[in-house]
Amino acid sequence: MRYICLYNSTDTDGTLTADETAELIKAHFAFDEELSREGIMIHSDALEMPDTATVLRVRNNTLSATDGPYIETKEHLAGFYVIEAPDMVKAKEIAGRIPSARYGAVELRPVRTLTLPD
Repeated sequence: MRYICLYNSTDTDGTLTADETAELIKAHFAFDEELSREGIMIHSDALEMPDTATVLRVRNNTLSATDGPYIETKEHLAGFYVIEAPDMVKAKEIAGRIPSARYGAVELRPVRTLTLPD
């Protein structure tokens, strides 16, 4: 089963030094390699800061775009992993190893596979 691991800002309170931030980034690269070797990783990426976001909505067939994040919050989504795991227990173990979990939080959610109705 596929799971998505959404991790929040790795330094929400601004306490990491430049060296600590660099070490955290290195840890993410090492974790990526580990998951790839184990055949667990489907995809991972970091995200740009929320102020680079654009929110799109279609109402009455008209597209509108708003700059900035969807909501104001202290924490923001910093990146994600899509992994393959046999069950939630194993998925939790994998997600708990995400380096940013030491400083922020990880939301783990099963990916729902949609199918077309008959």
